[in-house]
Amino acid sequence: MYGRGYRQAGLGIGPPVTPDLIKYLLVINFVVFVAQQLQPGLVQVLAVQPWRVWQQGWIWQPFTYMWLHGSLGHILMNLLSLWMFGSPLALAWGERRFLQFYLVCGVGAGVLIASWPYLTYALGISGPSSLAAVTLGASGAIYGVLLAYSLTWPDRTIMLIFPPVAFRAIWLIPGLFLMTLMMDSGGNVSHVGHLGGVLVGWIYLQRSGQAGGGISWAQIKYRWRRYQMRKRLRAVRDDEFESRRRSRDHDRTLH
Repeated sequence: MYGRGYRQAGLGIGPPVTPDLIKYLLVINFVVFVAQQLQPGLVQVLAVQPWRVWQQGWIWQPFTYMWLHGSLGHILMNLLSLWMFGSPLALAWGERRFLQFYLVCGVGAGVLIASWPYLTYALGISGPSSLAAVTLGASGAIYGVLLAYSLTWPDRTIMLIFPPVAFRAIWLIPGLFLMTLMMDSGGNVSHVGHLGGVLVGWIYLQRSGQAGGGISWAQIKYRWRRYQMRKRLRAVRDDEFESRRRSRDHDRTLH
């Protein structure tokens, strides 16, 4: 993915400046990932397992899980997103405020990951195995960053490399949720963690007023109506183009 707005002219891939804090976060995540490969037992101690958090008192897990990753592809995707979308936020907010937001979203998502299985188990939706599920990754914090970016610069254009689709940043979170739901055939994605990062980030931004006043339901409906209007205008334009093309073809046939 890449976004418009990092450079003054044209499109650019990634930010022109990477703040020191973002570099430190990238390095820390890679160092921990290497440590995981050398000491696989770290996952059992540091990843979130609901029953260990609430029944054994391993209360550090909602913090430590966000520094672990399940695969090379997992960590590369998360850190690419952190670099691309976290860098402009850290520059705009200041590194201290960004770090606070990043940690709050990650830990908040971790607490929800550890708590949600107890609720679903109590309601009979899931079995006891859900209390022992292992969750790791920085996605909760990353989704909080993506939310903050999309609310701070809602009209910037985001371009996916695959599939090659362009859209406004305000639709980044809904689009990612849709993509992960469609691609998660094995059930290995923590949708609770993603949603937790978004919810915690939303509350944080609403209370602090750091996202340009946030976004209301009325604004969402307005943007949706505007999207529908643009879609209809494109359809009319395409019909007119097709009509003119057929007219030209007909004229050439007559001559």
